[in-house]
Amino acid sequence: MELNGRPVSTGELAGLALYGYGHFTTMLVTDLRVRGLDLHMDRLSRDCRTLFGVELDIPRVRELARRSARAHLSPSVVRVTVFDPHMDLGHPSARQLPQILVSTRPAPTDASPPPVRLGTRRFTRDTPQIKSTGLFGAIRQRRAAQLDGYDDALFMGVDGRVSEGPTWNIGFLDGGGLVWPQAPCLPGVTTALVSRAAENLGIPVTTRPIASAASTRTAGAFITNATTGVRQVAAIDGVHLPQAALVRKFAAAYAELPGDPL
Repeated sequence: MELNGRPVSTGELAGLALYGYGHFTTMLVTDLRVRGLDLHMDRLSRDCRTLFGVELDIPRVRELARRSARAHLSPSVVRVTVFDPHMDLGHPSARQLPQILVSTRPAPTDASPPPVRLGTRRFTRDTPQIKSTGLFGAIRQRRAAQLDGYDDALFMGVDGRVSEGPTWNIGFLDGGGLVWPQAPCLPGVTTALVSRAAENLGIPVTTRPIASAASTRTAGAFITNATTGVRQVAAIDGVHLPQAALVRKFAAAYAELPGDPL
């Protein structure tokens, strides 16, 4: 783990650990290439402007991520976190100087993880369009779902509409097409890439409200994030879903994307 290209001290991480004010993106790096690299960088730029009111040095971000990836076996998961180690809790509106923290871990070894069993939870993340470091609420819901016997939590709003999961987006199949939920959620990089793949396959892609009560009456569902790609949903609230061949086609199309040079 490095801050601006050098080893980070525990003191420099104190603000991030205690306040959790920052944002990040997580990338799967294979042979120094990243699927949807431009989308990851756009996310970092957009969120930095929103949280800190300044422009992020994207060439520097790429340099630091590349350096970290080179030091680890390929493939690896590289997380870029942007935060201000010197932020004043009492005066967060003061001028801030966001810094670049890069951490790396081994990529998952299971290329085809088993279908996931989801349990719906009434929850909406704070500022869901930002990939923020404040994960308390989301992880709390994941833990509660697992204690109830599920693999993970599927969030729905107070209006009963499906939105997202703690660290992923969800897609549904309906009449041969791909449907993303219309609800407050993070615009996922993998979601955008799967949409492109679907369009290249001639499959209609739409976004519309999906009631949690109707989420089990579908031709199939899957979750997406940069680390695992496309993963089938086995069941929602104990109701088993079809394991659609179309989801496997999406997964294969996504896996074949070459990625962009980091």
